[in-house]
Amino acid sequence: MLTTRFVNGAPNWIDLGTPDIDGAVSFYGGLFGWQFRSAGPDAGGYGFFQLDGRTVAGGMRSGPEQGPPAWTVYFRSDDAQATAKAAEQAHGRVLFQPTDVMGQGHMAVLADRAGAPFGIWQPARTQGVDVANEPGALCWVELYTPDIAAAAAFYHRVLGLETSAAPFPGGTYTCVNPADGGEDAMFGGIVPLADAPAGAGGGPHWLPYFEVTDTDAVVDTARRLGGTVRMPATTLEGVGRMARLSDPYGARFAVIRSATPQG
Repeated sequence: MLTTRFVNGAPNWIDLGTPDIDGAVSFYGGLFGWQFRSAGPDAGGYGFFQLDGRTVAGGMRSGPEQGPPAWTVYFRSDDAQATAKAAEQAHGRVLFQPTDVMGQGHMAVLADRAGAPFGIWQPARTQGVDVANEPGALCWVELYTPDIAAAAAFYHRVLGLETSAAPFPGGTYTCVNPADGGEDAMFGGIVPLADAPAGAGGGPHWLPYFEVTDTDAVVDTARRLGGTVRMPATTLEGVGRMARLSDPYGARFAVIRSATPQG
C-alpha cells in the first residue's frame, strides 16, 4: 500500500505540469477540494496542492518545450545522481539532470527504455507528500508500457523494484513493490499499453490514481468542469470502482473508491 512512510523506490512525490495553472487550480479544487499555495517568489511559479493544509501534490505552469500537460510520479532515491546514471546504463534517458531544489531535496526527471517519463526525489528537508491513500490523495500508480517484462527489468535495475503476478478479472495483474517490501508495500502495477483507454495517446506513461469517496460523482464533476472521461466508472470485484480521466488541458489521471477502505 502506498504510504508516507517512504522507502527507496516507492513514490514520494507527484506534480502537474500544465499550460494554465490557474485553470488547473480551479479544476482540481472543484474536483478534490484542493487549495494551491505558492512555494515562494524564487520557485518559478511552482506551488503545492493541499488538503486541509497538508500537501498532496505540486504543480506549475509548463510550456510546450517541456512536453505535453502531464502528471509526473516521483520515486524516492538516496542518490539522485546514481539513479540517473543507472537509468542511462539501463537504456533509459535523463530528461532533466539532478538538481538541488532550494535545499528541500534533489530532483531529476528520467525516461525508461520505452520512453515513459518519471521523476526521482532525493529528500532533504522535504520527504515527500504529506498524505496518501485518503480521499483526494494519491493512492496507486500504474505504468502503461508495450513490454511488461522489459519494464520490470528496467525498474528493478534502476530503483530495485520487485514485481509479482496477482489474479485479476480476465487474467493476471503485474504488481510492483519496493525491494524486500512484500505484498503490504505494493504501490502500483504495470499494464500493457494496449489496455490504455481508446484515444489516450501519448505513448508509455505512469498514471496516478487518487482515492475518492464517490467515483460516479467525481466523474460527473470532472465532466462539468471541462475534463474528459477516458474510461467510465467501472467496478472491479475486490478492487473498487474506478474511472480514468483527464483534466481540461489533457493531463491524465484516474480515480478510485477502493474496495478496501483506505487511510
